[in-house]
Amino acid sequence: MNVLWKLGAFAAASAAVFGTAYGVGGAVAPMADDTAAHPAHSAHSESAAPERGGGHGGHAGHGEAEASAVPGGLQVADGGYSLDLRSPRLAAGRKGDLRFVVRDAKGRPVTAYERAHGKELHLIVASRDLNTYRHLHPRRAADGTWSTPVDLPAAGGYRVFADFQPANRSKGLTLGADLAVSGAYRPAEVPEASSIATVDGYTVRLKGDLRAGAESRLTLTVDRGGREVTDLQPYLGAYGHLVALRSGDLAYLHVHPDGEPGDGATKSGPDVSFSTTAPSAGTYRLFFDFKHGDTVRTAAFTVRVGTPAESRTAPSGDSTGGHEDDGHRH
Repeated sequence: MNVLWKLGAFAAASAAVFGTAYGVGGAVAPMADDTAAHPAHSAHSESAAPERGGGHGGHAGHGEAEASAVPGGLQVADGGYSLDLRSPRLAAGRKGDLRFVVRDAKGRPVTAYERAHGKELHLIVASRDLNTYRHLHPRRAADGTWSTPVDLPAAGGYRVFADFQPANRSKGLTLGADLAVSGAYRPAEVPEASSIATVDGYTVRLKGDLRAGAESRLTLTVDRGGREVTDLQPYLGAYGHLVALRSGDLAYLHVHPDGEPGDGATKSGPDVSFSTTAPSAGTYRLFFDFKHGDTVRTAAFTVRVGTPAESRTAPSGDSTGGHEDDGHRH
């Protein structure tokens, strides 16, 4: 995650994996940045070629364990590192403390990290039905234990993704672990596809023809009350962030926009664009974070990717997304 809206590191063999599709759908939910007030909302209905192993990017350094070619987030251990989730169960509708440790090949807690977009680690929590989504920035204790408060609205299965780069590695990793949320469980379908998402008076439109196995360009356009937003604010060093999760296995990709604030060429809206490739046909959820008026919001889109031989699938609906950071819900 070292260049704004460039693709986050991913499996080299699975380069530029998610974030692409033919139809798109979503809704936008407000969230707040680390320094701003965080209005509450619930999302329950809530470029460089990518590198191997998911995460931030770069090449394996001398002596590093080689990360697998599996898409990011599908494995609890990879490249000599493992994710030890210390709180594998939480209760629906109650704020709880999510705790975990990243361990090295000898089982020791990792305590030194490279910073990416102002953070040592980015944590994503998503429900298996992709209706609930949280983007968190936990705090690390001296002993290497990470923790953050989180409030998840619905019972069921969740996936926790830790996106980070240890200080002694030249590329990042994304590790994943299962989280159980207790309560009355009501099965939900993945939201329908749509190319438009709205929240808090903002409308976000997703444009682009997206195909499996071929690089495509996505453009997200933000307007408010029918007027284009041309003064987007940097959030964690970018004008926007995108997380994509594949329905079914929740394979993960964190991407960043083309260009960066202050580079002399990148405008602060209304368009934020990036390029990526879907690894296969299927359904994906895209969660786009943008900041305006000192508040971060999330636009969530359901994306359907056809095979290279198929025509584009028409959008058919919309859905809701959500975000939370440092114990505050976005």
